Amino acid sequence: MANKVEVFTSPTCPHCPGAVKVVEEAKAKLGDKLDVQVLSIADPDNRDLAIGYGVTAVPAIAINNSLAFIGAPRLNELLERLE
Repeated sequence: MANKVEVFTSPTCPHCPGAVKVVEEAKAKLGDKLDVQVLSIADPDNRDLAIGYGVTAVPAIAINNSLAFIGAPRLNELLERLE
């Protein structure tokens, strides 16, 4: 079963592209073991989902429906959390 990874971003966030890049690197390494979604909080549905997870800032990463990171983790931190 693939790990569900949701990356919450904002169009004006200078740190969000770094978080997306780290998740994409993890996806390149793990392949089908990750189901990745990049979700902009500019969309009200995504904002509601982020609030439900307790997201207080972006970038934020949820793994399997649970908030895992606020901010962009290093690749090794993300991979450890995914194991």
